[in-house]
Amino acid sequence: MEANPLAGQCAIVTGGARRIGRSIALAFAASGADVAITYRKSTQEAQNTADEIVSMGRRAFAVECDVRSETSVVQAIQTITDEFGRIDVLVNNAGVFTSAPLDELSVEAWDEAFETNTRGPFLVTRAALPNLRKVQGRVINIGSLGGMHAWANHAHYCASKAALHMLTQAMAKSFAPEVSVNCVAPGWIDMGAAPHDVEARFAAKTPLKRNGAAEEVAEAVLFFATGPRFITGQILAVDGGLGLV
Repeated sequence: MEANPLAGQCAIVTGGARRIGRSIALAFAASGADVAITYRKSTQEAQNTADEIVSMGRRAFAVECDVRSETSVVQAIQTITDEFGRIDVLVNNAGVFTSAPLDELSVEAWDEAFETNTRGPFLVTRAALPNLRKVQGRVINIGSLGGMHAWANHAHYCASKAALHMLTQAMAKSFAPEVSVNCVAPGWIDMGAAPHDVEARFAAKTPLKRNGAAEEVAEAVLFFATGPRFITGQILAVDGGLGLV
C-alpha cells in the first residue's frame, strides 16, 4: 500500500474526540487525509485531537454536532463542506453504551441508544451524501459485536447496533454505485475504562487470548476507506474471535 493512500482526501469522524474515534481520526491523518471531527460535549478533547492532527501536517478542525438533531447535523456538514470543499470518507463513530437489565430498562435509555447509534448515522450520512456522490466516496459505520450477539444487560445497545448493521446494508444498496457503505463491528476493546478483572475475563474467553486495541479498529476502518471499491454492504467483526465463543 502506498504511504499516504488518502492524500488529498477529506474525512469526517463523528465522535472523533476520544477513544476509538480519536484513533480513527489519527490513523486517517497518518494516511494523508485532512480530518474533521465532531463532538457533542468533549470540547477540549476534540480540540486536542484536532491540534495533534495539525501537528502531523494535515488540516483538521473540530465542529460541535449533536448527531441526534437534524438541524445540528445539517449545520455541521455545511461547516465542514465550507472548510474542506469536499467529503471523501465518512465514519459514523459517535455512539452511546449503557447497561441495564431489560426488565428495568427505561424508555429514555432505549430511545437514547437508538437516537445516537442508529438515527445519528442515518442523519449524518444523508446530509453528507451529495458530497460523497460527487467523489465516489465511502461510508464506514461503527457497529458492534453486540449487534450480532445478544447481551442480557445491554438489550437497547444491541438492538440499536443490529439496526445499524441492517442500515449499513440498506445504504449500500441505496447509494450504489457511487458510494460504498461498510461497517466495522468491534468486540471488547480495552480503553482503560473497565475494571481490570472485567478486561481479564474477556481476554481469557477470547480465542486470541487478549482484548483489542482502538488502533486495531482504526486499521479495519482504513481497510474499508482505502481497499477495493468492489466491497460494499459488509459487516467486519474486529473481535479476536470472541463472536465464535
